[in-house]
Amino acid sequence: MVSRFSRRGFLSGALAGLTAGPVLAEAPGQSLRPMPRPGGVATTAKVASKTSVPGAAALIEAAQLGGRVSFAVVDTRTGQMLEGHDAGLSQPPASVSKAATALYAIDTLGPKHRFLTRLVATGPIHNGVLKGDLVLAGGGDPTLDTNALADMAAQLKAGGLREVTGGFHVWGGALPLVPAIDRTQPDHAGYNPAISGLSLNYNRVYFEWKRNSNGWKVHMDARSDRYRPEVQVARMQVVNRRTPVYTYAEKDGIDHWTVASGALGNGGARWLPVRQPELYAGEVLRGFARGHDIDLPEPRKRGDLPGGTVVARHVSPELPVILRDMLKYSNNLTAEMVGMASTAQRKGRVGGLGHSAREMNNWAAETLDMARVALVDHSGLSERSRMTAEDMALALARVHRSKTLKPILKPFDMRDDNGRVDKSHPIKVLAKTGTLYFVSGLAGYASASGGGDLAFAILAADVGRRERAGNGARPPGARGWNMRAKTLQQRLIERWATLYGA
Repeated sequence: MVSRFSRRGFLSGALAGLTAGPVLAEAPGQSLRPMPRPGGVATTAKVASKTSVPGAAALIEAAQLGGRVSFAVVDTRTGQMLEGHDAGLSQPPASVSKAATALYAIDTLGPKHRFLTRLVATGPIHNGVLKGDLVLAGGGDPTLDTNALADMAAQLKAGGLREVTGGFHVWGGALPLVPAIDRTQPDHAGYNPAISGLSLNYNRVYFEWKRNSNGWKVHMDARSDRYRPEVQVARMQVVNRRTPVYTYAEKDGIDHWTVASGALGNGGARWLPVRQPELYAGEVLRGFARGHDIDLPEPRKRGDLPGGTVVARHVSPELPVILRDMLKYSNNLTAEMVGMASTAQRKGRVGGLGHSAREMNNWAAETLDMARVALVDHSGLSERSRMTAEDMALALARVHRSKTLKPILKPFDMRDDNGRVDKSHPIKVLAKTGTLYFVSGLAGYASASGGGDLAFAILAADVGRRERAGNGARPPGARGWNMRAKTLQQRLIERWATLYGA
């Protein structure tokens, strides 16, 4: 596939007309001693003066993170690296990866792209009776929810359908089925569901429990703000034990969960991942159809998409809206689905999550000059992914003029000396965060007091502690480590804004 943005147009063109300094200068591997630029950010109580700005090495040492900290900061007007520390070091980026995924999706699918979910009738409809099969066909929409399926069932009713003589099938083959994004995560982690071309409610099911005289009443549903349809494709049993809190097993196309009674208390709720996404969506649609007196058979998965007549459809929002929410809420399933859809568009097929990540790496090297990127997924959930701060910061500078990413990035809260969000802080930051145990990343744009944008990436990781921590309950020290990492991120941004911000 030809890139929607040619390398010249998407990147070099993003810096067109710039004359000051060498563009995209070779980045130093170690910390530089910066020279203040004339007319920097005005001194305030919240930003140090240039004469008192602390050195980057001193800030890193004061954070006491252990492991390694790498960063790079780039002038978006010239593309020139202003400062770097271990900028070429490969580090786990966590959800910072999603910024690269957003660029990949927009470049490959286009900003006007929408995902389409269809109900396809394989035969003729006479007097409200379909002589054939009805197929719920997913189109890779990561935002499909219970409300959308309710609307599609209403479309069937409005079209006069009453009965299906054949089968009711569900098809998710627009994307390959992946049982879980990252196998090393706990089974019950709602942020680590299955991936399919037909996905509902971010492939999560709502588990609710309440204590009563007989123990606990449990409920599994596909709730939205309008509906709460109960489901049987995911089932929960309370077991008299204290640990493990959850167990999972798949049997005959059903997600079977158990939960420890000792962990339930008097009541509560949480989202659990769905491992049978096509059947989950099919069950919910069948329930809504039944509410309209439309008799559908029990849903069955099928491996091919047949031809036929579209009798109902749901169209997703445009891609930038989906990506904005993905970045705001750091939704892993959205990242994986749009990443895999992009690979399918780019290559004509997608062999799986690992294959898709490698194709995105190739695209990033070709289009963004991110030669050392080595992601294993699109979300950053796996701790095995790697990128460099240098590659990320320079890529952000290259796309800055195109206004591709900045409008959909989330504001990063700057804080006062007491740790409270400071809305009046003179530095404004739009960025993507990334967090795993003992891994913290931040990449985006910072601007201050009328100055231009600085593109930056900060990647901090104590890989040894991360490996020992695993993915279970929060390990001792992780919370404090993360808070110190975020403080370091703000201090570095304040330093750069003071030295280079105007």
